[in-house]
Amino acid sequence: MDFTKQLQKADEAQRRRNYDFAVELYQQLLEISPDLGEARAGLRQALKKRLEAKGGGSKFLRALGGAAPLALAKTLKKAGKNDAAAKQLESYLASNPLDEDGNLLLGMALEDAGHFASAQAVYEFLAEIAPKNPEGLKRAGAMTYRLGDHEKALQYYERALSADPRDQEALKARKDLAAERALSGSNSPNVQHSREQIKDKDVARELERSQRLHRSTEELREDLVQLEARYADEPTPETMIELGETHERLKDYDTALEWIERALSYKKDSFELLCKAGDLRVKVMKKAIAQAGKSQDDAQAGALERELWAFEADDYRRRVDLRPSDSNLRLQLGRRLMKIADFEGAMAELQKAMSDPRTKRDAQFGLAQCFQGKGYADLARKEYSKCLEGTPQVDDRAKEILYNLGLIAESAGQSADARGYFARIFEVDIGYRDVAEKMERYK
Repeated sequence: MDFTKQLQKADEAQRRRNYDFAVELYQQLLEISPDLGEARAGLRQALKKRLEAKGGGSKFLRALGGAAPLALAKTLKKAGKNDAAAKQLESYLASNPLDEDGNLLLGMALEDAGHFASAQAVYEFLAEIAPKNPEGLKRAGAMTYRLGDHEKALQYYERALSADPRDQEALKARKDLAAERALSGSNSPNVQHSREQIKDKDVARELERSQRLHRSTEELREDLVQLEARYADEPTPETMIELGETHERLKDYDTALEWIERALSYKKDSFELLCKAGDLRVKVMKKAIAQAGKSQDDAQAGALERELWAFEADDYRRRVDLRPSDSNLRLQLGRRLMKIADFEGAMAELQKAMSDPRTKRDAQFGLAQCFQGKGYADLARKEYSKCLEGTPQVDDRAKEILYNLGLIAESAGQSADARGYFARIFEVDIGYRDVAEKMERYK
């Protein structure tokens, strides 16, 4: 059965922030087709956004209200009644959509019931809301692998290892997936044994490289000895990259940068190498700033910081030159141009980034800051006000916007307006900057 129209209707309700209606539509679809992954994923997002729109509410009261369906779900799960357990868990999560344990249990119930697409949607949502939860990341990896996306599965296992580098299950899965990916690229499809397939040098090297992640300092130093011996016989850019990456893991950023820049001299059009070289240069410069700070040489630290900002702006210009259609790169370039007070250059980049819905809000905020920095108070106020539209609660971004609007009103002598902006911050965060002092002043 084709549910395309019903899904579009639910998605449209969510876009219009009619979250109650969207939730109802997704739930109706899941009653008909429990393994409709798009509906399960849409429901997760609609519930999350509905909670955010309501300001969160009392976590204790939400948990108390959902205690009964949660307890029943656990009982049903133990009894092997997974479909029934999943329904009870959805009832619980309707009020507690960000509960990590509840989402994990829902994913497991759906998986055991054979609803793999729905299970994947839940595990991926759990990975989104709990990026440091290795169990959720591992299950997202396993289910993604089961459904055929091996590359994405490997990424989930890598994230699981970032959260817990000693997780043996994730280590084994990552190793097996990396080996499988390397072997699949081999030019020897007819041979049976994996060792025979690894005759291809490039495949063997990719496998060796993937297994070098999350190693101890001693193991990394042993790797360096092997890589240096290989480089003596085979001075290829690939070996240079591996040497750079290994030095980076040993936190020897200067040497790592030398190797990556050497590789970049052979692969001048490599976007990945350009980015890696830039990131390493930033680490080297930040290390120098930290050393100047420890020596209490504030003048040197300040000078180095200004050099860092100028380098970052130049680095992101080079990245944008290679990927001109990447709106996120333009957003990042705009932010770095703002740091060096190149507001006109920043505005040009941010205006381009606003054409992409994914970067529009951040770019709009940056544009307002540029207008404020240039002294265009009316334009800054207009853009800041647009940024506040559709914001259901006063989060950190909203506080900064309100504070800046207050400063603009202050500078224009509009005391009542200024007090109104500062009061909205004061109501939710009395300790934000000097808002408490300003409220005393405007009594």
